[in-house]
Formats: sequence, C-alpha cells, structure tokens
Amino acid sequence: MRYKSTIISLLLLALCLPVLAKGNSSSSNAATAKELFNKVYNLVFGPQGSALSYKVNIIGVYKTEGTIVYKGKKLHYSEARYMAWEDGVTAYMVDKKKRQVNIYRYDDDNKDKYLSKFKYDVNNFDYSYETDGDYYLITAKVKNASFFGIKSVTARVYKNNLHPVSLTIKLSFFRTTVQISNFMSGKIADSNFVFPKDRFKGYEFIDHRNDK
Repeated sequence: MRYKSTIISLLLLALCLPVLAKGNSSSSNAATAKELFNKVYNLVFGPQGSALSYKVNIIGVYKTEGTIVYKGKKLHYSEARYMAWEDGVTAYMVDKKKRQVNIYRYDDDNKDKYLSKFKYDVNNFDYSYETDGDYYLITAKVKNASFFGIKSVTARVYKNNLHPVSLTIKLSFFRTTVQISNFMSGKIADSNFVFPKDRFKGYEFIDHRNDK
C-alpha cells in the first residue's frame, strides 16, 4: 500500500496548496490575500465537502486510479484494490485482494503507517506560483528534504475557480504527475462515508480500535 498511501496524502496536500501559496504571497493588500485564503479554504474544506477523481502512472512502479470524497473529518476513497470509509469516528480499510477489512479509530495513524509519515507543516515549505495560460502553477518546495523523500509538489489549478487539474510530485529519483478530474465542491452527502458492511460478506474483519 506504500504508493497508494503517498498518492492519497499528496492529493489532500494539493487541495491545500492554493490556500497556502496565496496566504504566503507578497501582496501588499492583506485584506485581499485574506479573502482569497478564506475563499479557497472554504471551497475545499468547508462544511459542504469536496470530491475528485485521480489517475497516476509511475512507469514500472505503480499505476492506479480512483476517487476521493472529503468532508471535514470524513473521508472515502476507492480504487481497484483498496477502499476506505472514515466517518469521523471509525475508519474501515478494505483490501479486496486479501479480502480483509481492518477497523481503526479514525485518528489512529496505524490505519496506514506510511500515510502517517506525510503530515505537513506549512512552515517547512517555500511557496511560489506562476501563470500558464488559464492556470496557476503553485509549488510547495520542501526546505529540508531528505534524500529519499519528496522534494516538491506542484499543483496546476484553474485561475477562474482554483479547481485542481493535476499534481506533479518530485522525489529524489523521479517525478510523476497525478491527473485530477471531476472536481466538485459541495453537495457531498454524509451517506458517502457510511461503511457498506453488506458488500463485504465473507471478508475477514480485524478490529484494531483497542490496540495499544
């Protein structure tokens, strides 16, 4: 699940990038900068929620596509093999190949040990952006990147609505681009985050909620 975890985490970071870059801009109009910050933040992380589809192909290493639905503390993603439902209390992590459902508290890092390594401190990035036709290219460059870690992340977003269309991730030895489509903000029903237990009859259920 290593590369899957990286993609999921970086996609969530990509949605934050317009907020972070605008919030750290050199604009002399602080009120306008704050207004942009609040507008983009609410677009993605507001109570209405957001959703998108993604596709990535790291040649010879990893290829996948799927969807993510996000709303507050709630999250649902779906790929060919892996799926997850997090309702703000409980996380259900599904591996269809192993026919397993691992159950965790939603805030337990052990639900995805690799994903837990990608917790971002906004002070650990240098932010910049440039224009490219109808798009902004917004880059977050890691200040003290490890040799094997992520060096930078660049999000391509529409100027008119700040919707993301791609995410380029640069690591030590290669870079790859995640294509993003079908982005929407709002009209996200809470039913998206309810685990459909009946769909996984015959699966092994492993409950980690009381693990130390």
